[in-house]
Amino acid sequence: MERKAFLRSLGAGAAFALVFPCVQGCSSDSGGEPGQEVPTGVDFTVDLSGPDGLSLENNGDFIIRNDVVVARNLQGEFVAASRICSHEQNAGVSFVEIQGGIFECEVHGSRFDQNGAPLNSITQNPLKIFNTDLQGDLLRVFE
Repeated sequence: MERKAFLRSLGAGAAFALVFPCVQGCSSDSGGEPGQEVPTGVDFTVDLSGPDGLSLENNGDFIIRNDVVVARNLQGEFVAASRICSHEQNAGVSFVEIQGGIFECEVHGSRFDQNGAPLNSITQNPLKIFNTDLQGDLLRVFE
């Protein structure tokens, strides 16, 4: 049976239900709009005694605040990086528990070490990293 005949036999609704997810999955903007600005002037505090603390309780956990990924790395230390990837400036970066804990962009697969250095050939541009300072239950994230 030819593709057109097969799709006609399913009906328009079924064909749309099968084809639409594939087309959407191949879309170039699946992780946010390209060209977003990397955060600057970053200086905020995360209260670890509240809900954010529960979200950062375990090694490998992360939260996103002000376009910044704040993570508890696999050694239990806090690290922070731009949520905006240096490849095409998509808001797709998160912390993942592979290769000892890295930052990875879900849009095109760019990977960065905890110092922001690229780990694959998708980009040669480093990821912006922010300083962290823990004082009691208050975690400051700043430039």
